[in-house]
Amino acid sequence: METSNNTSKIALIVLAILTAVLGVLYFRSNQLNNEQATTIEEKATELANTRTSLDSISTQLDAKITEIKSLGGQVADLEALKVQLEQDKASLKKSNHATIASYEAKIKEYNLVLTQKDGEIVELKKQNGILTENNQELTAQNTNLNNENTGLKTQNKSLSDTLSETAAKNKELARKVSIAAALKAQNLRVLAVNSKGKETERSKLNGKKIEKLKVVFNLANNPITKLENKTIYMRVIDGEGATLSDEAIGSGKLNVNGKEVIYTTKQVVNYTNDNQEVSVVYPRGGVSYKPGKYKVELISEGFTVGAGTFEVK
Repeated sequence: METSNNTSKIALIVLAILTAVLGVLYFRSNQLNNEQATTIEEKATELANTRTSLDSISTQLDAKITEIKSLGGQVADLEALKVQLEQDKASLKKSNHATIASYEAKIKEYNLVLTQKDGEIVELKKQNGILTENNQELTAQNTNLNNENTGLKTQNKSLSDTLSETAAKNKELARKVSIAAALKAQNLRVLAVNSKGKETERSKLNGKKIEKLKVVFNLANNPITKLENKTIYMRVIDGEGATLSDEAIGSGKLNVNGKEVIYTTKQVVNYTNDNQEVSVVYPRGGVSYKPGKYKVELISEGFTVGAGTFEVK
């Protein structure tokens, strides 16, 4: 009888231990499931917020394209940016949590362009003589866009955008992207350098004292342009339409819009997107410049990216 009681006690103890072990395992399993559910929810929220940010930028781009068109401005760069944005939105659908962070830099660049376009819109309104009366309208539009942005951020909607472009349309869009990404040379100045290396900048340069011609300019910031080496071709054209050239010191020919043209000299520049200053020097080898007005053209990747003039007495 005593042996039977001992066996029952042992069985109860084993049962209690098994129950406790199963309870611990169930608790840990439930805890892991809760942690995984929380992680999945956080990733889904981050993905949705990134999508709504891109959607908000798309709405603002459409608004600015419409407004700049109505003011007679050029919108090729914004249309190209819209194409890039749609491609980013399509790529985001295939992205995972690890790659979503890379879109933050893209979103900052898009917002920078939108801010720059606000200044362009102001200048266009000044040119049209309607800046004062439209200040309130611009403020209201910005308020509406901010409200739309806030509203989009509160929505966790699923995007199902599909890009189905024809070959002709793809070619046209690629052309617009190339135009938008082209370099832009600003603040072009022409200096004369004499045989002693002294630089002179005047309204009329002395042709007999020009040992070298130095053209200085800035490359404007452009978030669409690739950070890479760019070849800049310079053409110096005299008053009779002839391009100054000498193959012995670097002149040659290039194709622009299907037409072969002569260039005076060229220079490779590492584009850094920080309004960098560039100098291109043309040593003519002691040949005097004829009096008259001259034109300077800067060409890169098939586009004229800047121009200026100078006069020789």
